[in-house]
Amino acid sequence: MTPPRLVVTASPHLKAPASTVEIMWTVVASMVPIVAAAFFFFGVSALLVIAASLAGCLAAEAAFGSRHTLHDGSAVITGVLLGLTLPASLPLWMAFLGGTVSIALGKRIFGGLGYNIFNPALLGRAFLMAAFPLPMTTWPAPVSRVWTLAGDNFALPLMSADPAAMTTAATPLGLAKFEQTHTAAMPLFLGTTGGSLGETSAVVILACGAYLAWRGFLNWRTPVSVFAAVALLSGVIHLMDPKYPGPLFMLFSGGLVLGAVYMATDMVTSPTTNTGRWIFGAGVGALVVVIRLWGGLPEAVMYAILLMNALVPYINRTTQPRVFGTPRLARGRRRPEVAA
Repeated sequence: MTPPRLVVTASPHLKAPASTVEIMWTVVASMVPIVAAAFFFFGVSALLVIAASLAGCLAAEAAFGSRHTLHDGSAVITGVLLGLTLPASLPLWMAFLGGTVSIALGKRIFGGLGYNIFNPALLGRAFLMAAFPLPMTTWPAPVSRVWTLAGDNFALPLMSADPAAMTTAATPLGLAKFEQTHTAAMPLFLGTTGGSLGETSAVVILACGAYLAWRGFLNWRTPVSVFAAVALLSGVIHLMDPKYPGPLFMLFSGGLVLGAVYMATDMVTSPTTNTGRWIFGAGVGALVVVIRLWGGLPEAVMYAILLMNALVPYINRTTQPRVFGTPRLARGRRRPEVAA
């Protein structure tokens, strides 16, 4: 009788119930209500800007990736998320360029999906903020008719947009930082304020995030720790000096909800351990409060997440659980090398 063959394979030995492709396209589907809310508040310009950033991401993925990576949905997620961080009045060629940079410099240059250090969508937005600060900080007011353009979206490349083509509105964060005027919580919660496309409706984003958490495609610890850190720190500062906004304003203003739910939870650029996720989220929340209150710009979510992305390897190394069967080492002692 022939003995059974011993098959030796590389890890992982346990197969996840959902594939990468299924997870990616489920996340894409979950963002459809958020895109619909952006269309409701900012009209057809919202769809045009998101489509332009998505086209830039797909073009870069097709140029630098492969057919398989083009169909796995990761570039689509990056394109939609980038579009949601942009103002509705942004010229379409800028949104397209931002999408190209997101994939080329944010993902492909590191080796593709699973190897990137920073969130690609936020890296693309950081590039646009550095290259085109004026159009990136020109916020249109919500439109009264959805088929009305919110700005000069069709401005030619390297040409200035027509300022008469839009009605601008200060964002709640801008009003709070430069005019000490605090917007009520309900407009922020519903999204009836100026800002980027992803600042539309916190209730919609939270509902979509809850669906992903229920499916197991989102670890709830990261957004909860972000919200807890922001609420706790801003609440203490508000009690010490009431001129600073309170927790409700800090939670629902700007892109905090979108960033905490969809960007801080990115499986590639966030910690792999539960302890690490608590630390990562708390760090993002603390940086958001500090930069918003004492930084030069009113918004800070992008910078907070990118800074914490850089610390993820150290967080993973520090919070890695002890391997089963190995002794607990005293502080300062090095783990003995395992004999080959």
